[in-house]
Amino acid sequence: MRDIKALCVYCGSSSGTRPEYTEVARAFGTRLAKENIALVYGGGKVGLMGTVADAVVAAGGRVIGVIPRQLVEKEVAHTGLSELHVVETMHERKTRMYELSDAFVALPGGFGTMDEMFEMLTWAQLGLHTYPCAFLDVLGFYKGLAASMDHMVAEGFVKQVQRDQVWFGDSIDAVFDWMKTYESTYTPKWITKESV
Repeated sequence: MRDIKALCVYCGSSSGTRPEYTEVARAFGTRLAKENIALVYGGGKVGLMGTVADAVVAAGGRVIGVIPRQLVEKEVAHTGLSELHVVETMHERKTRMYELSDAFVALPGGFGTMDEMFEMLTWAQLGLHTYPCAFLDVLGFYKGLAASMDHMVAEGFVKQVQRDQVWFGDSIDAVFDWMKTYESTYTPKWITKESV
């Protein structure tokens, strides 16, 4: 069984248009604290980011934020965390969050959430890590993304085994159960004589 001590959550710096997004972020944070798993996240106090962090803190859990100095200066940094790492660039932020984490989960979010999660998926594809990567599909938010990944497989750009390593679902219980038993099956990207 995989031992997850710290889990990275990528999610929106906005709360979205539906109250369910906030409700799930709060429930996810509470569950992290209950499981004694530290939250690693982008260090903000706004949107779903702030909600999940506040929930972990309220439930007595540990929260590690990583935020670029530029955003600290705009006064969006959360000041009530266990640890706040201030870095100089977004690239440093992503690298530090990766270094601190044993698993990655995306809640609803925008371009930043996709950028961060897809970097982790790419690194897994390249064999740079073997950590679980999951999308918590609140109200079908990631339904289209899952279909796009399936299309990438059908069109020959992603291997099925790589696609199968990415979890999608709408249950907090199910994602925790999946992560605890996750086993990576790294498969090198194919390169044929014809392609070089």
